[in-house]
Amino acid sequence: MTPLPDSFLKAPITHRALHDRKDGRPENSLAAIRAAIAGGYGIEIDIQPSSDRQAMVFHDYDLRRLTEEHGPIAQRHAHELEAVTLTGGSEGIPTLKTVLELVAGQVPLLIEVKDQDGHMGPSVGALERSIAEVLENYEGDAALMSFNPHSIAVLSRLLPERPMGLVTCDYNAQDWPLLREETREHLRTIPDFERLGASFISHEAADLGADRVAELKSQGAKVLCWTIRSQAEEAEARKVAHNVTFEGYTPVRMP
Repeated sequence: MTPLPDSFLKAPITHRALHDRKDGRPENSLAAIRAAIAGGYGIEIDIQPSSDRQAMVFHDYDLRRLTEEHGPIAQRHAHELEAVTLTGGSEGIPTLKTVLELVAGQVPLLIEVKDQDGHMGPSVGALERSIAEVLENYEGDAALMSFNPHSIAVLSRLLPERPMGLVTCDYNAQDWPLLREETREHLRTIPDFERLGASFISHEAADLGADRVAELKSQGAKVLCWTIRSQAEEAEARKVAHNVTFEGYTPVRMP
């Protein structure tokens, strides 16, 4: 197990970087990342694959919500995606390599790998290998996490010196209608944490009172949480969580 560095606990973590579309900083954009660095915040980003298996910094599977284009991001070449302007901004979808060059160890980087199996199953690996290739020689603090334990298992083998974590929640049927009930029941108990050698979870803020969260915390796991949108929510979350992932307000708890 590689522990989560203290840098991930010292300042709040920006959710999809310090984004504000009205100010020209779409989520997961280079502009939002620059703003987070300037503010001294940690940065959480999401990773999806391009058709040529490059790690792209983008949240959704489809381009429609965040750009003027539509269709799966995984069906576009990386060079094409870099030229697709993010709505509300002036720059394209960045690669993970570009983001690493920009961040350059100035602030910690929390990297969420989006599930590519579709059912939180074992059909993963290509995206994880792309991520490992660009992270191999990165000297800054970077931690990896995913909802899919199989993704973290692959990444743990490829990047054994990087801290690994799981994104976790209560997996209610309304929010996860495409997952089978037995899969939701299994993941809800966070059964893979010890097996994977994970050192942290990033848990849904509304479910921080879960017994399993308390158990993992008592065993030394670091608890992050998502997504905090007000100072009141932050104060409540910090009763359990070691740090928060936030958006839409200015946190009061700075180092």
